[in-house]
Amino acid sequence: MARGNIIARFENVTFGYGPKKPVLHEVSFTLRTGAKLTLMGQNGAGKTSLFKLITGSLAPESGAIHSEPNITIATAPQVISRGQMQFTVREFFQACFPNKVYDIDPRIDAVLETVNLKAGHDRLISSFSGGQQARLLLASALIQNPDLLLLDEPTNNLDAAGIAHLRQFLIDYPKTCVVISHDANFLNAFTKGVLYLDSFTHQIEQYVGNYFAVVDQIAARIEKEQRKNAQLLKTIQEKKEQANKFAFKGGQMRLVATRMREKAEELEEAMVDVRRDDKTIRPFVIPVQEDLVGAIIRITAVSAMRDDAPHSYPANIELGKNQHLAITGPNGIGKSTLVKALAAGTAPGAAVAPGVRVGYYGQDFSTLDFSKTVYATLAEVMSEPDEQKLRSVAAGFLITGELMQNRIESLSEGQKGLLSFARLVLQKPGLLLLDEPTNHINFRHIPVIAQALDQYAGAMILISHVPDFLKSIRIDDYLDLAAYAHR
Repeated sequence: MARGNIIARFENVTFGYGPKKPVLHEVSFTLRTGAKLTLMGQNGAGKTSLFKLITGSLAPESGAIHSEPNITIATAPQVISRGQMQFTVREFFQACFPNKVYDIDPRIDAVLETVNLKAGHDRLISSFSGGQQARLLLASALIQNPDLLLLDEPTNNLDAAGIAHLRQFLIDYPKTCVVISHDANFLNAFTKGVLYLDSFTHQIEQYVGNYFAVVDQIAARIEKEQRKNAQLLKTIQEKKEQANKFAFKGGQMRLVATRMREKAEELEEAMVDVRRDDKTIRPFVIPVQEDLVGAIIRITAVSAMRDDAPHSYPANIELGKNQHLAITGPNGIGKSTLVKALAAGTAPGAAVAPGVRVGYYGQDFSTLDFSKTVYATLAEVMSEPDEQKLRSVAAGFLITGELMQNRIESLSEGQKGLLSFARLVLQKPGLLLLDEPTNHINFRHIPVIAQALDQYAGAMILISHVPDFLKSIRIDDYLDLAAYAHR
């Protein structure tokens, strides 16, 4: 297939989840061979749904999606489904194909080498760390050798080495690739254009250029729209004031007043709907539990992986109020396992002071009951009912209106992340445990989140593979699990 030929085309496609949740409205755009594009849009705009329309797992309500005959399409979703967690590695990769693949083992070996992961084919998926699962997801798409590769947040949970490896792979990748990601530097390294899904107009806007250049184009457009609206508002107000003045003079002046009102209405119709999905969450504070004294958590032993097995090592860590600890180390070393055990109170050698409320943000959102509504999920962490407070906090995280009665399972991964932060604000924890809290989060929100964590006055333990995010938060000490494992 020649480079630059159209590989897939949307023609006046409309799609939504009922009349109250539209995603696309008469959208048309093309994908060409060899193109490397970013798919942008606010959390919950429908980016993942767009991928599902491309793959055919969702069907449009109207319009058509055309693709070249015999084209192969593969996607790496954000997370491994719960139903696949008990699959072996071999079963996981075999499920990528509609028919049995008899040479699956050598294919698995080749693709695991591509993503820089070593794993036995009989190992259970649930035994891999979040970063290792991210590599498996990528490998599950690559093993299909697709003409069109769709990657949904591929850097989530990847350490620096994993991100660098993936970045170089995509730079060298000769086929068509569309990526959803909030890692700006990662995207800028290889994408040459942007598809922007506007969650207000439900249209796709196409831009050409590297990621940073396109973001500048979008910002300039918004600024231009805002300036135009400000000038129109000024003129509209002048026309209305003149109309009111002439209306009281009677005679011909009443006719002039009517014409001025009509002109004001025309100008109001000419106002541009500035992109509403470019909202950023409001600055927030995670209140600390009151009456905390002395050590909040003590850790006398930590577990780290060495030679594919966990080993325990003595430690001497104590955190009180206003002390922040970052846990570092490569994928698979045991960071998430340690933090999850701390949250559950099952970590050997760790003790949380009695009465301390523990706020836990898990990268897999395991603290959320997906069958519950958003409202119930927020209400359950409050010490006493306060609907006004609940709705005010939720609105600050762009959780409003009908979204409150939706089940968690219907939310995008980014919306689940914002919901988790809203819960922490309402919970008022004394100990905050955060495992990759920027995963799935729109890049506009990340500085706001960093500021809140920087100012948190309780004890905090944080895992993050995003250097710029870590640099913007006060960290008092580091726990490098790799250093323990190499003793």
